[in-house]
This record gives sequence, structure tokens and C-alpha cells, in this order.
Amino acid sequence: MNKKSLPVIPAGRSDDLHNLEIADSADLTLFMAGNQFMAMGEIISEFQVKHPDIKKIFYETLPPGLELKQILSGGAVFKYKTLHVRPDIYTSVNEKGMKILEESGFIKKNDYHLYLHNRLTLIVPEGNPAEIESVLDMGRDDVRISQPDPENEDIAFHIMDMYRQAGGEDLVHRIMEEKRAEGTTIFTIVHHRETPLRILKKTVHVGPVWATEVIHAKASGLAFDVVEPGEELDQREKINYYVCKLSNAPNPENAQKFLAFITSLSAQNIYKKYGFL
Repeated sequence: MNKKSLPVIPAGRSDDLHNLEIADSADLTLFMAGNQFMAMGEIISEFQVKHPDIKKIFYETLPPGLELKQILSGGAVFKYKTLHVRPDIYTSVNEKGMKILEESGFIKKNDYHLYLHNRLTLIVPEGNPAEIESVLDMGRDDVRISQPDPENEDIAFHIMDMYRQAGGEDLVHRIMEEKRAEGTTIFTIVHHRETPLRILKKTVHVGPVWATEVIHAKASGLAFDVVEPGEELDQREKINYYVCKLSNAPNPENAQKFLAFITSLSAQNIYKKYGFL
């Protein structure tokens, strides 16, 4: 495989490649939609309590769009090295990724499961210096936005739906096209890492994120404020998490065990602790 055709994992994202040193010999490989990162330590621990024979687990917490590209391309480039890692399990925050895997022959038709929900919120620097009160304020000339890139980040599509509901296609175009050209919409590659840092450094005025990330950031002691878009805009009824076992999974039996676990009450209770719906 030509390196140029492989997706590139940003060099600073080693914190989203867990147990990379055993990736080539893992008993189980998971590509988990990155916004679950705060819950995954406990999820893995509980899973291994139930299945102590599955000792070596490599998992990614990158944006699902980037993980999907890895599956379709057969690998990725990280720090100038090629990673040929085939996942057993893939999760996504929209159904489109599952349909692409179906069409590409990586999973059988409808062989995926809904297991989680989330919602959107707006994170702003402490004191809310730009006085953001609503989603519509994000269209202002003076407001700098940390915006997930739809090229890699599935959250971006839910965010654009929120903009569309609040201000129609004009607001979507304003934020995603005009303000990006003006330099006041700044795209992210791994939003759940980049947006809180930008808010902390006050290089942006607002960033749309998952509500679960706000809970995690507060628990981590970060200083920021939150502006709620409201239940009619936060997409809580539309944000669905899907999980599948790949047809060519290197560890199919272990993958099946994880699939049963992640859809179980035990796993659901862990996710609830972190604010998932």
C-alpha cells in the first residue's frame, strides 16, 4: 500500500492510540468513536473482569471518520510509520459509516447495533467574553469558533444540523464557508482534544462539543463555561452510536464477546456515569 494513499493520524495523538506497543499481537482491536475516550478505561477494565483470558487489547479513540478511512485503506501513517492494524470492532456516531462498510463488504447488511445516545452543547471560555447566548451568535463577525471538520469528524454533521435548525442553510454557509475563509471558523482534526485546549488558551470564543466532554472537562478541573443550545437544538433525539463486528475481524470470538458486553446493562451503566444518554 502506497503511504500517500493512507490516512494520517496526527503526530500528537498518541493519547488516542492505547497500548500501541501490542497492536500487532492484540487479542482484541477496537476502533472506538473518540468521544467515548473518558469512559473507555472503565469499559475495558470491566470487560476484562468478565473475560480475563482477553489480556492484550489495543484500542483507538480517534474520530470515527478517521478510523473508517483506516479500515477502507488497510492502515494509516503515524509519525512516519505505517500501521497495518485491522480492527475487530468499529463504532460510529452516525449510520452512514455502517452503510459504507456494508457497501464495501466489511460487514453484512444490517449487521450493526445501536447502543448509545449523546447530545450537543457549546463550550466557551470562563466568563463567556464574546457573550454567546445562542447558536445564532456563532454567525457574528467577531466570534471565533473551534469547529470539527466534517472530513474526519462525524460530530460535524450533527453540528451542521443544529446550525440548520437554528438559522437555516444561511447559517451553515456562514459558519462553514464564509467564516472559515475569514479565519474565524477554525477546523479541528481531533475536536475532543483540540477544542478544550483552544478554549483554555482563549484562542477561540466557542466550540460545539458533546455534552459528555463537558462533564469530563469539569471533572478534570478545567475552567470554562457552557451555553446550552436547548433541547430543541441539541440533537439528543438524533445522535445514535452504532457498533459492528467486522467480517474479517482478526479475533472474531473475542469480538463477539465485546459486542455482547458493550450492549449489556453493565456497559450501559458505565456510560451513564459519564453523561451518555
